[in-house]
Amino acid sequence: MTFDDQEYLSRYPFIEKVLISSEDITRRVRQLGNDISNDYKDSTPIFVCILKGAYPFLADLTRCVSIEHEVDFMAVSSYGGGTQSSGVVKIEKDLKANITDRDIILVEDIIDTGLTIDNLIALLKVRNPRSIRVAAFVDKKIARKVDVPLHYTGFEIPNEFVIGYGLDYDEKYRNLPFIGVMKA
Repeated sequence: MTFDDQEYLSRYPFIEKVLISSEDITRRVRQLGNDISNDYKDSTPIFVCILKGAYPFLADLTRCVSIEHEVDFMAVSSYGGGTQSSGVVKIEKDLKANITDRDIILVEDIIDTGLTIDNLIALLKVRNPRSIRVAAFVDKKIARKVDVPLHYTGFEIPNEFVIGYGLDYDEKYRNLPFIGVMKA
């Protein structure tokens, strides 16, 4: 854990523990960038950042990619009654790029039930991309309801409520340089 991680912990006493340190994040994102660079050396993929949570991951990931690429953004929400995602995707901000016959890398902050990303992939397939792959910063596999293909995964995490590195609680704490677990 870095000094910065420790300083944030002292400022936010409601964080129970650091689950993934900023050092581990940096190391893993570099590895993912190298993997993507190797896989797409003969292509110019479009990284599609799913807002809001994935923006820190996208920024760090694209700085670690050594190939030509483009970036675009989507904002989606999955709505329904209660506190859990229905998985039904409502597009709040659509892509500007034409993705027909292009390689797409969807960049997500967290995959848990899989419902939202599954629906989003189905929506984008109608636009006839050459390929769609998913880069997820964290995978909460234990919460999965739908099997979805994850091609690039940062970390698998337990069934805990996490914040930091783009993940929020009530729109706060996205700025933390690590992934932390909130106290119950």
